[in-house]
Order: sequence, then structure tokens, then C-alpha cells
Amino acid sequence: MKIKVGIVGGAGYTAGELVRILLHHEYAELGAIVSSSNAGNPIHQVHDDLVGETDLVFTSELAGDEDVVFLCLGHGNSKAWLEKHELSETAHIIDLSNDFRLEADAEFGGREFVYGLPELNRSRIQQAQSIANPGCFATAIQLALLPLAQAGKLTDDVHVSAITGSTGAGQSLSETVHFSWRTNNVSIYKPFTHQHLGEIGESLAQLQPQLDSAMHFIPYRGNFSRGIFASVYTPSDLTQDEARELYQKFYADAPFTTVSDKEIHLKQVVNTNKCLLHVQKFGKQLLITSVIDNLIKGASGQAVQNMNLLFGLPETTGLGLKAGLF
Repeated sequence: MKIKVGIVGGAGYTAGELVRILLHHEYAELGAIVSSSNAGNPIHQVHDDLVGETDLVFTSELAGDEDVVFLCLGHGNSKAWLEKHELSETAHIIDLSNDFRLEADAEFGGREFVYGLPELNRSRIQQAQSIANPGCFATAIQLALLPLAQAGKLTDDVHVSAITGSTGAGQSLSETVHFSWRTNNVSIYKPFTHQHLGEIGESLAQLQPQLDSAMHFIPYRGNFSRGIFASVYTPSDLTQDEARELYQKFYADAPFTTVSDKEIHLKQVVNTNKCLLHVQKFGKQLLITSVIDNLIKGASGQAVQNMNLLFGLPETTGLGLKAGLF
């Protein structure tokens, strides 16, 4: 079986990671990779890590026979693209923007988008037609909190401090991704108002319906290219051992999420589809640290993980990626 794959918005970071992963996916057949500004040009002219890997060129349109289409467009642009383009009713869509992640936006154009966090919605994803891929910060933070929500243990305010690499801002140039600004520099942005808070809240309420805890989220821009390190803490009556056991049981069948006995760091996950978690207790505060690669587990890798689930493949297919630790 070969899955015919199309990608729209092919020039961005997430599309580049998708191509890199899918070129080595034994069941994927890469077809049209759409970029209106690059149509006719070789893929490797934009994604130069793919020199020698592929002779594919960018196209201006999809082929029309795709089994699955990945939308790698900017936030707000996926809806606009779908309004102008008609896809086969049998074609699956995996959208990497935030256009369909919230329940209020999940139905569009006769399709229902299922929120694509496998550790939360695996069975729903397997039966879905269309997927709303989670946000990168949202992935790291939700994986840090889902076990507590399922156990009804989110009973107080949650505080989150998380830092992301420059690729989280996308490929378009702006002052805050310019090398001279970013290097040797750290800053906050969208404090307490980040757009991923909505999807996080809905996922937690899915497991703990009476959830009444506030989330205080401070996102940071880091002076590195990729990865997210999130520190999440909340008062808890669990002991450290009880909390670790809770997390280990929750993720026992999750192939990419691991609870580590040791403190964790970014280099363990960069270039992989892994999420590593570490749980510690300090007085009344339970601290959960969470690390992912924002472009892979936080975007393209999780999108392929969802594709695998949609087509009945082993969840890990094509995602046996090793971290570049040294």
C-alpha cells in the first residue's frame, strides 16, 4: 500500500520537515508539493538539507488524486485555501495551522476536524476524515498535564514557563527572528494571552469536565533554532512517587512520550518525535518539565504520526529519528 501525499504551503519549515520525514516513509508516495512562489523550482533550492535526497519540484496545484493533504499554511490561511479549492471527499486533510483546533471551529466545509493529539484522541483519530494538528507549545504543555486531568488532580492554578526556538516563529523574516536580535537574547511574548491556551483548556476539560483552574502561561523566545522546554507547576496532594506512577501508567502505551527518572534537556529530543517528561515534588508544588522538538513532535512529526493512525499503520512508521545529542 502506498499513500499518495500532497503538501500545500511547501516552502515553510514544517513542510520541509514533512518532506524529509516522508521521503523515508515506506508507505508514503510524495506527489505535489505546492508553493505558488516557487512553482517549477527544485525542492532542494528552498530546503537545502534535501540536496541529493530528491529531484521533486514545487508545483502550483495539487494533482487531485491525493489520499492525504497536509496544509502547512499560516494561521488563518487554511480556511481561505479550502474555500477556494475543492478536494475529493475521500481525501484526508491534516491541517498544521490553528484554524480548526477549537471545538467551535472543528466543522468546516462539510468536514469535521478531530483534534490530533494521539496521546489524548488516538481512537478518534483512527476513525477521522480530517485532523487539526496541535500547536507546538500546546503539545508540550498538554502532555505535561493530561495525567493529572484524567485523575481529577488539577485542583489549583497552573503556572507555565516555556521557551521555544526561533523556528517556532516560521520562516518569514521579522525583527525578532533576525540573527543579530535573537542571538545572546531572551524575551517574552504574548504573556497570559497565547493562542494555544484555548486548545489546552479544551483538552484538559475533556478529561476533567469540572476543571476550574486558571492557567498562567509565560512564553519565551529563545536564542536557539529549535525545541521547546516547558516548566509546569501546580499545587498537588500527590507524593512524588505517586505522581511518577500516575504519569508512567498514563503513557504506558504512548510510543513517543516517556517519563524520565532523570532531569531532562532539549538535546535529548531535537530532531525526534519524542516528548520527554520529568516529575518532581517541591513542598506542595508538583513540577513537571516537558521537552519536544517544536518542528517535529510539535508539528510535522506529529502530523505523520496522525497520518499513520488514519491509515491503520504502526504509529511509529517513518518516525524512528535519533536526537543529535553531540
